[in-house]
Amino acid sequence: MIRHAFTAMGTEVELLFDAEDSSLLREVEAEFRRLETVLSRFRPDSELSRLNEAGAGEVGPDLLEAIELAVAARARSGGRFDPTVHDAVLAAGYDRSFELLEGAGPEAARPQARVGGMIEIDRPAGHVALEPGFRLDLGGIAKGWAADRALAVLANVGPALVNAGGDVAARGRMWTIAVEAGGGEVTLGLEEGGVATSGRDRRAWMRDGKARHHLIDPVTGLPAESDIVTVTVAAGSACEAEVLAKALFLAGDSRRAVDEADLAEIPTVLTTSTGEVLLAGGLQ
Repeated sequence: MIRHAFTAMGTEVELLFDAEDSSLLREVEAEFRRLETVLSRFRPDSELSRLNEAGAGEVGPDLLEAIELAVAARARSGGRFDPTVHDAVLAAGYDRSFELLEGAGPEAARPQARVGGMIEIDRPAGHVALEPGFRLDLGGIAKGWAADRALAVLANVGPALVNAGGDVAARGRMWTIAVEAGGGEVTLGLEEGGVATSGRDRRAWMRDGKARHHLIDPVTGLPAESDIVTVTVAAGSACEAEVLAKALFLAGDSRRAVDEADLAEIPTVLTTSTGEVLLAGGLQ
């Protein structure tokens, strides 16, 4: 088993590859770095940042596909997953990459921002237009999508697992994945598909004397408030797992999230603010 790790897209990426030829690992790393120049909101020269600045314009095929995935995810999740949270995330204080945010001083939060802007996509023309006053943040779904793309390359040669900051895509054998939960671990077996976690336990900070995190409730435009600390789900892909985990995190409370996971048969591990670990969607 070959292991290769690097930092890209603002997170630690780990590749596990059960094959003799390791040359593909460097190709995958290069592709992650290229996608960062397309999709990062922290790079003013990225294609996404240029679109956010202009509000409309022609975009390349990668950014177009990522935006289409995000728009479809918003529709499927009933608006819980929303790519137009960019300014609300900034208003909460997440205005730089997290390694810089951790060392920042206690700054005041910005005025509350709106969420739910319209996104018009003209696929044949490769053109995207944002409702005035809204900008896109594709952070979570972009990592899951990149992990799925990397897996597609590696799994053609041998069993592989891609872990992009907790967004996991795997295929080719039964992979054992340890999920942190309630001070311990829950072990999941994943043969093919993805696993992702949304939570307020790590990417959190203080602004204006209040605890803040990056998971915005589109209804309020503020960091979500509930008894849920983390939600981990398994799905057919890392991208889909990312969307489902965020949608369940934004369910409002742990009981509703468990009920939704059970009804939709989404394998879910959920932890609450009291340290309770709840399994749903067929997990026991």
